[in-house]
Amino acid sequence: MKFTELALQGVWIIEPVVFSDERGGFRRHFCTEEFAAHGLAPTVAQGNISENVQSGTLRGFHYQVGRYAESKTISCMSGGIYDVVVDLRKNSPTFMQWVSVKISADDRRSLYVPAGCANAWLTSVADTTLHYYMSEMFSPESARGFRYNDPAFKVNWPTEPVVISERDRTFPDFDPASLE
Repeated sequence: MKFTELALQGVWIIEPVVFSDERGGFRRHFCTEEFAAHGLAPTVAQGNISENVQSGTLRGFHYQVGRYAESKTISCMSGGIYDVVVDLRKNSPTFMQWVSVKISADDRRSLYVPAGCANAWLTSVADTTLHYYMSEMFSPESARGFRYNDPAFKVNWPTEPVVISERDRTFPDFDPASLE
C-alpha cells in the first residue's frame, strides 16, 4: 500500500498495490501494521456501507467529539465521490482549513480522515457505494455536524447537491463550542 499525506496533517490517500493474474485482481484494503507505521489509527470498531442511488447525493459534514472522536477510512466500491475534510483540531496548524479529493472504484484509492476532522462527500456518479471503517462506535450523544455550505469554510463543491437529507440540509453553522 502507498500512503500519501495531503495538505491537512493526518489526512492520507491510500493507494493499493494490485496483483493481477488470469483470475483477476487482488489488493490489500487494510493492514494494522501499515496503518500504524504511518501514524494512522489501526483500530476498526465499526464498518459501514453507504449506498447512494443518484449522482449529486451529499452526505455530511459529520464528526464525533470527546471519547468517541473517530477516524475513518473511506473507499468507493462502485462509483465515485468528491470528498471534503475539514480540520477541527483546535491545536492543529490547519485548524478550520479544508482539503478535497476525488476517489472512485476505478482508481481504488481510499481516504483516511483522522479523528478531529469533519467529513462530507458528494457523489459524482449514480449508484455509488462506499465502504468505510470507523475507529470508534457511533455515539448519537457525541455526533455533530454543520451544513455543507457553511460560510465559515467556503467549500467549492463541483456541483450543487441534488439529494441531501433534511438533517444534513438543516445543520446549523459551525460553532467552535460544538467541539467540547
